[in-house]
Amino acid sequence: MTRISSRDLVVASLAAAVTLTVAAAAQSPAPAVQRSVVLDWNAMPAKPTDVGSVRQFLRAPTATLSELEIHVTTLKAGLASHAPHRHANEELVILKEGEVEVLVHGTWTRMGVGSIVLNASNEEHALRNVGTGPATYHVINWKVPEGK
Repeated sequence: MTRISSRDLVVASLAAAVTLTVAAAAQSPAPAVQRSVVLDWNAMPAKPTDVGSVRQFLRAPTATLSELEIHVTTLKAGLASHAPHRHANEELVILKEGEVEVLVHGTWTRMGVGSIVLNASNEEHALRNVGTGPATYHVINWKVPEGK
């Protein structure tokens, strides 16, 4: 007669748990496709960050995108949102208020209120507040479905 050790029971339990977790994840419904919506500034709370605050308006798939993400950042005077970086998704940044410089093609350029910068896919970019007060900007970024 074969005896089952405590170790065998632990291994079998872990394997079963992993299998059930993977099966549950595979069956979880995909996020709903975003439909037309009004996003009210006053209904979106500003959440504090190390460099200022952020209002998250939207992050969802749409009929044509795997993800559309919209947020508004308020950056404290003299600070950068983050180090220069690059990512696959493209994004627009629209300056609402303040004085910022953006890194595009290795050059820092001042952006005026109402100006827009397009950060293209996989191109290094950054943004910093060069003013004496807060700078607020809208960020709209999107991801296309894989293979498109």
